[in-house]
Amino acid sequence: MTSGEFVPESFDPPTTLVTDQFRLQPLGPQHNETDHAAWMSSIEHIRSTPGYPDGKWPPVDGMTLERNLADLRRHADDFARRKGFTFTVLDPDVDDVIGCVYIYPTAAEEFDVTVQTWVRADRAHLDVPLADAVARWLAADWPWKRIDRCGR
Repeated sequence: MTSGEFVPESFDPPTTLVTDQFRLQPLGPQHNETDHAAWMSSIEHIRSTPGYPDGKWPPVDGMTLERNLADLRRHADDFARRKGFTFTVLDPDVDDVIGCVYIYPTAAEEFDVTVQTWVRADRAHLDVPLADAVARWLAADWPWKRIDRCGR
């Protein structure tokens, strides 16, 4: 990778991870309503999840559907520009949003990348399995070696 490059130019980012418990696909505007409902229903749970220590996200009072849509567009643009990779976590049976995965550059010199995950409160049992599956996926299929799992 060249300086300032998050992934090598020749790298083709994976666009899915499938397990028997969940399926990941790139997050985009098409997920707005179900993504918004997922995290709005689980603000306290997400804020207590490892990786969200700064207390900035999700906003305690939530946000409008329109502002959420702007965030989803930003994440989709980051993915297209290869500046960050955000995935929605879907229930494999009903295609409902149950969480999210954020893969972004880090400012910490000891790491190459930071990964954060969350699941809805009603899917809390998937929190560790999701984080662990994503860690294995990153180690196997992505170009980074030093992954900041945000305390996991």
